[in-house]
Order: sequence, then C-alpha cells, then structure tokens
Amino acid sequence: MSIDFLIPPSSTVRPPKWPSTPVGRSCLDRIRLSALRRLGPCLLILVLGWTGLASAAERTVQDLAGETVALPAHPARIADLWFAHNELLVMLGGAGCIRMTVDRPETTPWMFKLAPVLHQATQIRGQANPEALLAEGIDLAFVSSPRSALPYRRLGIPTLAMEFQNADGLMHAVSLTADALGSTAAQAVARRYNQELLQVMAGLKQRLGDLTEAQRPRVLHIESLVPLRVDGGGSLIDQWIHLAGGRNAAASVKGSKQPVDFEQVLAWQPDIIIVGASAAKIDQVAANAWWRSLPAVRQGRVYRDPLGIFPWDRYGSEFLLQLQWAAKTLHPERFRDLDMPAVAHRFYADYFQHDLSEADIRRMLQGLPPAS
Repeated sequence: MSIDFLIPPSSTVRPPKWPSTPVGRSCLDRIRLSALRRLGPCLLILVLGWTGLASAAERTVQDLAGETVALPAHPARIADLWFAHNELLVMLGGAGCIRMTVDRPETTPWMFKLAPVLHQATQIRGQANPEALLAEGIDLAFVSSPRSALPYRRLGIPTLAMEFQNADGLMHAVSLTADALGSTAAQAVARRYNQELLQVMAGLKQRLGDLTEAQRPRVLHIESLVPLRVDGGGSLIDQWIHLAGGRNAAASVKGSKQPVDFEQVLAWQPDIIIVGASAAKIDQVAANAWWRSLPAVRQGRVYRDPLGIFPWDRYGSEFLLQLQWAAKTLHPERFRDLDMPAVAHRFYADYFQHDLSEADIRRMLQGLPPAS
C-alpha cells in the first residue's frame, strides 16, 4: 500500500541562513545591509513581501477569538508571548523579527538550535510587562487568549489571540500569522503547510477508516507525571489520538493538562500510554508497581513523545509529524512502510531550512534535546 500521501517528494535541502546582526537593528536596517550579506528569514519576508519601504499604513485582521485588530503593514518588532506560537513564526520566516519571547533555550532547545537568532531576543519569564513592550518598540504581539491580550491592547499595542484546539484552528493560526507578517513568501509557506496537513489527515483516514471501535486502542496521553495531568477531550491531543486510530482513554475529562488521580487512570485501563517528552522518562512509569497493573504497562506499550522545535504532541506545526508518528505507534502493522526519520528529515529541510543529521533526528524521535 502506498504512503505517498504521508511522504511528499523530497525537495532540495537549503542550508540555513540565520541573521547575525544585533537585535537592536530594525528589519529595515537589515535591508540596507543586504548588498553585503544574506541575512535571516525576517529579511526574506521583507524583501519578498514589500513593494516599498515600511509605512504607517494599517490593515485589519481577525484573530482566532474573532477580535478585529488593526496591524501595521509590515510589523518588524514582534513579541511572541505564547510558547506554542513562536514555532509558527520561525517556520514562516519571522524568527529575525522576534524581539521578545517567552521561549527559552533550556525549555525549547531545538528551537534555539534551529533559529539561533532567538538568542538575541529578550527572554521573558512570567507575565510580560506591557510597558516593557512599549519601551522595546513592539509593533505586534501574539498571545494565547483574549484575556491575555487586554493589557497590551489597552496601551495600543496590536495584539492577536492565537489559541486553538483542533487542526482547523492550527491551519487558521498558520494562515493568520503569515497574513500578519505582511509577506507573500510567508503566505506561500502557510498554504503549502496547510495543504500538506490536509493530505496527511486524508491519508490517515484512508488507511484507518475501516477500524472498528474495538480495534481502536484506548490511549492515555500524560502531560505530567508529578503532578499527574492528562490531556482529555476537546483538545488537539484528543484529535490526533483519534486521527491516528485510537480512542482517548481520558475523553471524559475535558481540555488539556487536566489533573487526575491514579484511581481514575486505573478505571480507564489504557491499552497504550504516551508520555509527553517533558513529563518524565517512561521507565519511571514501568518501575511503579501501581502503573504495572495497567494493560499498557504489562504489554510494554508505553511510549515517549518526540521532541522537536516544540513538543510534537502539543500546539505547533509539528502536529503534522505527530499524526504520522502516532499512527505508526498505534498501528505498526498498517504503517510498516512509513519511514519516520525520512519524514522528519524532509519536514525540517522544507519548512525550517535545516538539513538535520541522522543523529539529530534520532534524538528528536527519542524525545531528547540536542546533543550539544
């Protein structure tokens, strides 16, 4: 059976070109230096997306909460205040425009390895001070929820709420981010990504559509072991479990990162347990006498999520990879021909302009950070 829908034709690997200019330079400054050297993806956005110099012209967009927000024509100083969203900016070529970020090298090491320009951005811990954004000259902020946007909007900072809970929301977020950047190049990447995601989901439906309910294993996704938190129904995690041919054992618990006790887990009797890459080592599950009473542990079906620029299982663009990895994990007999290292290598080459080594891909699939 063909898996062409899962692995599009390989494309030419482009060596990464990341900006090395100080973070204080504006994107317009970078254009002035373009005759001397190639800079990073933010410059690419500006060169391909502008027909002239930056202006005070504004346009309006609707964020994922439905709020209409006026944006500058070509934002150049961005504060990305939602952990999951930074990855979308990097994928769309906007890493060089990020001046403030809530992500950090110790929590998202692959992100900073593949987009080292982020080391130059101010790394925020805790709630970002609205006045600090003003002082930094931020002309666009991304946050998760409408409530989080309020303090920045009160000071006149254009702020987009980007939170979503399903694949449609992810594709909307990708398209909206590209539109917000004001770049035709970013919009082309967004369209290509969304088209590929639709193809992968359609391909999984084709392969797994004949499964009966009994053939779909009960999957428990653990976001944290201590304290114990799981991902329930109505979440993006719930959707990839279903698309990959499983049933969410915690579907009765609504939302992600929901606290539960072991008695509840025992009642669910999961056939498969998948542990988030940042939650714990899976041998901690197998070593616990209580956990060993579960079918998943007795049958050796406890797995760790891959870790990439952002955790594959969460709310980033690597959802496309997670779908395929999860399908092969849940139903290996139906996906013997799916080469996940090859799929991952092509993904990072196409969307992040990085030719990762076999060792790098292996560490990602094992849920490990970069070796150095």
